[in-house]
Amino acid sequence: MSVLARPTAFESDRKPLPSASPKVTLKPAGDCGLLVEVAARIAPDVQARVLQLDEQLGRVGIPGVIETIFGYASLLVIFDPARTDYDALTNTVRQLSDEPVTPRRPVRRWRIPVAYGGEFGVDLPTVAAAHGLSADAVVTAHAGASYTLAMFGFLPGFAYLSGLPGTLATPRRTSPRMKVPAGSIAIGGEQTAIGSIEGPSGWHVIGRTPLRTFDPQRYPSTVFATGDEIMFEAVDPEAFHTLAARAAAGELVAERIS
Repeated sequence: MSVLARPTAFESDRKPLPSASPKVTLKPAGDCGLLVEVAARIAPDVQARVLQLDEQLGRVGIPGVIETIFGYASLLVIFDPARTDYDALTNTVRQLSDEPVTPRRPVRRWRIPVAYGGEFGVDLPTVAAAHGLSADAVVTAHAGASYTLAMFGFLPGFAYLSGLPGTLATPRRTSPRMKVPAGSIAIGGEQTAIGSIEGPSGWHVIGRTPLRTFDPQRYPSTVFATGDEIMFEAVDPEAFHTLAARAAAGELVAERIS
């Protein structure tokens, strides 16, 4: 399989944000959490609202707010009830969420090497057959798209990406695997993801990156952050093993574009 051409634009460069902003629903989550639900769907405008609200809360600096936790279409705000009032917090969040969504700048952008197929992506033939495509066509589509890191979940550092081309959406496997290698690039339904550590998975593994995206001994432990934009670059097995050796020595083998 040959190395493929790089995509020429990121998703945020190609897709203008809609003028209308999704309206949020606020719910208590225990005695120290506020769940902000933006919508019941996964879409760029919804994700833009979630990302902007998190940035707004960081700028405002509300006393007692401890952390925020991302979902595809929600934001969980964890707070200290001894330092902030729930009603006051909800009022502030409501006011912030009424502001129109504006383009985010600056945005961190990355190019990540991936070896597709073979020992690195055992499910690539299955995904190709499911869509009546060749393996090369699947790789071209997957590596030719641009993605936004929507959230972390499931395993430490497991990165869920939005932006998978609809032509590659593939239902999850009927029988999950107990072990999938760290760095696996997989498709599950309408999502794609970058695996962080070895673990179980019911997604279709189509490739693997030599990049060590998660290291509990490193600070921060994840290379990426929510909202980062990501492109994949197909590499051959020889390049993968060379990059993997460099990554094992502590080198960051992803390219920071901006």
